[in-house]
Amino acid sequence: MSDKLNIAILGGGPMGLAAAWHLLKQGHHVSIFEAGDRLGGMTASFDFDGVRIERFFHFLCATDYDYFELLEELGITDKLHWVNTRMGIFHEGSLHNWGEPFALMKFPGLNLIEKIRYALKVLYCKNLKNFEALDREKATVWLRTWLGERAYKILWEPLMSLKFYHLKNEVSAAWIAARVQRVAHSRESLFKEKLGYLAGGSDTLLFALEAAIRQRGGDVLLSTPVEQVLVSGGRATGLRVKGIEHQFDRVISTIPLPYVANIAPDLPEDDLQKLRQLRNVGVVTVKFKLSQQLTPYFWLNLTDTSYGIPGIIEYSNLNPLPDTIVYVPYYMPQDNVKFTWDDEQFRTETVRCFQAINPGFSESWILSFHVSRYFYAQPVCVPGFLATLPPMKSRIDDFFMADTSYYYPQDRSITESIKLGNQLADMAVTGHG
Repeated sequence: MSDKLNIAILGGGPMGLAAAWHLLKQGHHVSIFEAGDRLGGMTASFDFDGVRIERFFHFLCATDYDYFELLEELGITDKLHWVNTRMGIFHEGSLHNWGEPFALMKFPGLNLIEKIRYALKVLYCKNLKNFEALDREKATVWLRTWLGERAYKILWEPLMSLKFYHLKNEVSAAWIAARVQRVAHSRESLFKEKLGYLAGGSDTLLFALEAAIRQRGGDVLLSTPVEQVLVSGGRATGLRVKGIEHQFDRVISTIPLPYVANIAPDLPEDDLQKLRQLRNVGVVTVKFKLSQQLTPYFWLNLTDTSYGIPGIIEYSNLNPLPDTIVYVPYYMPQDNVKFTWDDEQFRTETVRCFQAINPGFSESWILSFHVSRYFYAQPVCVPGFLATLPPMKSRIDDFFMADTSYYYPQDRSITESIKLGNQLADMAVTGHG
């Protein structure tokens, strides 16, 4: 075999694109197979009544180093902008500032001891170097221990309940701590939150990556789902796509792991069982274009579960768009009856929430409305989560696989996708995990 490998990549999200770019820079040939009609996965955009935005929102933190390195390679660092944003919390019918010491001390929902315990928890997470001990704990138990029962019920139980529902008691403490740490490290100072966005949204990165990949001779195939990974003599030899067999030296999968069990039936049975038993929650993201600002906050947490909404992201308070753009993500297990709601049911519930948080809100403010759904949006990361996953270097030779599950304990982010895509590419070339 020549040093130049012919490599297939399943999935055209940031992970697959990053893997492709990394391989092309080393002189290998890649073909990207994307089942959807556009690149990007959860970062893909659409035309929202004249404004190009992502179907599912993203933001950047100061520690997203792999993302920044890729921007530099592509020559688009000038598109990155930083903004001092604000976080809020809606508690017992009122809006309050959140996310910095003064806001915490003024918050009426906690007593002084609870506020001190909360601040210590954030400081602990910010400085945490090793998540191994927390990997053995459940988040709900750990949070109760840190904060006390009452503070937990006010601050965290609504968020856990409205994201994981009956699975909330199975989530790892390490996963929660890593989420707190990422945001804590993005602060410009103790009193200022600083987050980033890319001018033009994720399209700017995706289009630049696609152009660079095609310029280097890579193939990008849209609306092209893979039917099966071909295996001969214990190694992956190619793919079957639309009934046609294609030969490749290596195969890399970046699609959600539950799909891999269907297209790679030659994996050992115990690995197939691991893939089938992985639990994810889905997401329904409701987006509004409004004529007026809803709140002054980029991120607003809600402590009242009666609205069915854990938080509201007013994206235009980060990225200054011509109109107010609001994302309302509904995370839930896919068997939740709410996952079958039609768009109007989500609109009705969300409007009711808007009216509560801003009594001046009127339906006349609504210029446009859109709903996006994603079936496998968030893995349920249990304690010891990595041990529940099959190896990225699979037990089929020359077949490698990963999805957002392997970020653990880190949460889903574009920078983690880029990092893991690079890792998959290196594994495919060297054959080592």
